[in-house]
Amino acid sequence: MADENEPPPESKLTRSKQRWAREGKFLTGKVARPEESRLPPGQHLTKDWPTLDLGLTPNISREHWRLDVYGAVEATLFWDFSEFTAQPQSRFLSDIHCVTTWSRYDNQWEGLATRDLLDACRPREEARFVVLHCHDGYTTNLALEDFAAEDALLAHSWSGTPLEQEHGGPVRLVVPHLYFWKSAKWLQGIEFLAEDKPGYWEVRGYHNRGDPWAEQRYSSD
Repeated sequence: MADENEPPPESKLTRSKQRWAREGKFLTGKVARPEESRLPPGQHLTKDWPTLDLGLTPNISREHWRLDVYGAVEATLFWDFSEFTAQPQSRFLSDIHCVTTWSRYDNQWEGLATRDLLDACRPREEARFVVLHCHDGYTTNLALEDFAAEDALLAHSWSGTPLEQEHGGPVRLVVPHLYFWKSAKWLQGIEFLAEDKPGYWEVRGYHNRGDPWAEQRYSSD
């Protein structure tokens, strides 16, 4: 099963982001629906792909990468990269919306759809939540229905090339309909739970769900 890595000491960026949560920085108070506006409230477009992390950039080769899937499931999974890529593969085109206000359109992803992962591990009836565990000690939580969104996937490639280390390679989660801190980088383990368990940013002032169109940036929203 995934190692319970301790998150690194807080950096200038993590301290700043916690202050933003306390101050409600970037909030516009607007609400939109995806079918009405492709760009959520308070966001601006960029053609670049900025990188944000906790101050660590784990260097895990595909040869040494492993994924543990465990908890409230009928079938516990322990996959290496070749076993992971032997599963059904999907390609999705989706947008990125970061809580720090940038958005990037039309990202091409390839990997394992979360719905295909669910078919493989078969969550038990009591499973309602998922916690993502990462190689840098980061965690984040999602409701099972958000994890199982039709365009959510465990991505190993972006724009036709292997996912770069700085962007979460070898494998990261992509859940396009939520702010991107929910799309955990350097994925190591997926834990299914009956009860919710807030992750790194969720216990530091950020919203438990993170819907960009409802501007759910912070826990006080």
